[in-house]
Amino acid sequence: MKLNSLRDFMAVAERGSLRAAARQLGVTQPAITRSIQELEKELGVVLFERRAKGVSLTRMGEVFLRRSKAVRCELDRARDELDQLRGQMNGHICVCLSGVAHMAMLPSAMAAFRQRFPDVQLDIIDGLLPSVEAELKDGIVDCYIGPTLEEVSSELSAEKLLDSYRVIVGRHGHPLANARSLRELVDAEWVTTSVTYRAEEELAPLFASHGLPPPRLIVQARSALTFLFTVAYSDLLMLLPIQWTQTPLFSNALQPIHVAERLPSPPICIVQRNSMPLTPAAEYFCDMIRRASRHVDTTICNPFPGQVASTPRRAVAASLN
Repeated sequence: MKLNSLRDFMAVAERGSLRAAARQLGVTQPAITRSIQELEKELGVVLFERRAKGVSLTRMGEVFLRRSKAVRCELDRARDELDQLRGQMNGHICVCLSGVAHMAMLPSAMAAFRQRFPDVQLDIIDGLLPSVEAELKDGIVDCYIGPTLEEVSSELSAEKLLDSYRVIVGRHGHPLANARSLRELVDAEWVTTSVTYRAEEELAPLFASHGLPPPRLIVQARSALTFLFTVAYSDLLMLLPIQWTQTPLFSNALQPIHVAERLPSPPICIVQRNSMPLTPAAEYFCDMIRRASRHVDTTICNPFPGQVASTPRRAVAASLN
C-alpha cells in the first residue's frame, strides 16, 4: 500500500469530493479517481459511495479512515521525534486538558515548555477523558491530563498527579445559595461535566449514598465555556473542582454552595497510550505538568465544614512565579 494512496483517501474523506481533494493536493481529478480505485481493489472493499454531489464514506470506509489517521499521526510523530533527537525543536503535539489542568498547571508548564520548544505547535483540547479516549488510543491525541474516574482501558495508562476536591456552584445570587446539605438541593436542576460516559453516573451515586433521589439532569456540558455560561446565566447547579471558585476569571461569575457532605472527586492524572512512547517534546510537556502539579496547593481544596482536608502542599502561586 502506497502512502500517497492513504493521503489521497484521507483528502477525499475530509473534503467529501474527488474534485475538492484534487484541488487540495494539486493533482488531477482522474489521478485521484485512479488512486482510490486501486486502493479499493487492494483492500477488497468499497470505501466511498458516489452521490450526485460528492462522495460519502461507507461503513468500511469509516473504519479505514480511523486507522489511516492513526497511521498518519504515527508517521508525523516519527518525523518529529527524529527531528527533535537531532536537536531541531519543531514538530506538533496534541493534548487534552480538563479545567483543573488548565487553571492549576498549564500556566507554569506552558512557560517552561515554550522556552525549551519554541517552534513546536501545541494543539490543546478543552475536554474530559470520555471525549478523547478513542483519539488517545489511535494516537491522534498524545495525552490527556485531568480527572479520571475509573480504571482506564488496557490500551492506556494513568499516572496520578494529585487529588482534587469538588464544590457545588451556582450563579451569584442563586436562590439556593444558603443551602447547607444535599437534601436542600433535591429539587434543583443540574449540569453534568461529561467526566463519565453516562451523565447520570456522575451525580446519582452521590445523592444515593445519602438516601436521596437522583438529581434532575438538564445539561451535559463538554467544555469549560459551557460550564461557565450554563451556570452563570441560569439557576442550574453544577459540581466542579474547587479551583473554579478560586480563579479570578471565573470566581466573579460562580458562587460556591457550602454543603456539609463530603463531595468525592476523581484524582487528576496523566493518561497516555501504552504501546507507543511520546515524542521528546510531548514527554517534556508532561514533565512540566508533573512539576507544576507538585506546587499545587491542595489545602485550598479543604473547602467547607464536613469535608476532609488534604495534605498541605506549597501554594499554586509558587508554580506561576
